[in-house]
Amino acid sequence: MEEVRVFPLTCAVQNYAWGKVGMDSEVARLVVGGDPVAVVEEGMPYAELWMGAHPKGDAQIKDNRIAQTTLGEWIAHFPGCLGSKVKDTFQGQLPFLFKVLSVNTALSIQAHPNRELAARLHDQFPEHYPDDNHKPEMAIALTRFQGLCGFRPVEEILGFLETVPEFRALVGNEAAEELRRGGGGGDAARAAQALKKCFTRMMNCEKKVFVDQLNMLVKRVSEEGAAGKDTASSHGDLLLRLHSQYPGDIGCFAIFFLNHMVLEPGQAMFLGANEPHAYLHGDCIECMACSDNTVRAGLTPKYIDVNTLCDMLNYSPAPAASKIFPCVQDASDPCVSLYDPPVPDFAVMRIQVPASVKQYTVAAVDSASILLVTEGDATATSAAAHSDIPLGRGSVLFVSANESVSLHAASKSGMTMFRACCLL
Repeated sequence: MEEVRVFPLTCAVQNYAWGKVGMDSEVARLVVGGDPVAVVEEGMPYAELWMGAHPKGDAQIKDNRIAQTTLGEWIAHFPGCLGSKVKDTFQGQLPFLFKVLSVNTALSIQAHPNRELAARLHDQFPEHYPDDNHKPEMAIALTRFQGLCGFRPVEEILGFLETVPEFRALVGNEAAEELRRGGGGGDAARAAQALKKCFTRMMNCEKKVFVDQLNMLVKRVSEEGAAGKDTASSHGDLLLRLHSQYPGDIGCFAIFFLNHMVLEPGQAMFLGANEPHAYLHGDCIECMACSDNTVRAGLTPKYIDVNTLCDMLNYSPAPAASKIFPCVQDASDPCVSLYDPPVPDFAVMRIQVPASVKQYTVAAVDSASILLVTEGDATATSAAAHSDIPLGRGSVLFVSANESVSLHAASKSGMTMFRACCLL
């Protein structure tokens, strides 16, 4: 088999129930853009596009010179395509999974384990934790994107404990008072311990108690809203939306503990090990370590593991603004913005080529990379591709390590692309 080093991919779609439906979904629109004969069913949710070699959604290679095979099979046959450092560091595996998400209803209150905990959970409960890898991940907004991320500053949580009596009833006066005493003195360890106690008390609350309190809160907020009162002090709009999606779910109360993030297009958040989070609504690019390990505790019909989640979380309170992950302009290429998280598994480049640039070179890096076109059209040529590859919105290209790709722009509006790779 000839080693072709640049080729297009047909990628797996996941139709999870929380996804946007039909052509409302950015995932569906990209799929149709990348393959005009693809059929989108109007009543079907299109939640995730998986661009990578994960066994649950291995991409198909779309190249006439390559017999029908998947990206995972190709990498196993030609591990040198990863780049020598990546190949050695990650045992011949592509270390990241690149995705597009179209979120219509909230995903679970969750966190991802570090490597040590992942190995232990996989060993004990392989049916719920399918591998032993960690799963840091990053979300980059394509449209206005809402999520929950990390614990709020203690003052904000104390404010909700004062103004939302139903929330205080679940936490309890003793734990709430401990947070008030421990949260303001500059002792981070004491604040984290008090926060852990409050969160754990709430998450372990007896079901009848929290359902009754939630119903009371929803009724009160609904009545206040109908009377024209401002319900912001109870986070009313978000509460009612989550309750309509997951009635009677303890996760509805998590909004009083976790930062409500609203990312504008291009803004990102990085979710390291043990960071509590949930995606709420919108479309994003996501990149993560190649794992499927998630510990969940609310807003989900899936397996819930409250004790593991409460034990593992990072209880460091911080404002929402601090959770926005910065992107850095590439010093050598004004078209490239780099999102480079503090893990070795992945980085993402956003490449924005203005309409005035008719020819652009996607620079070689010492790592296999996956390129997704979100706007614009071009013809791609490469010494390693042997033939021209037409690219348009939704096209996905695999580029072997140390290969560059020349793009000849075909559209008058410029191009936007996202590129996942591993910058060791």
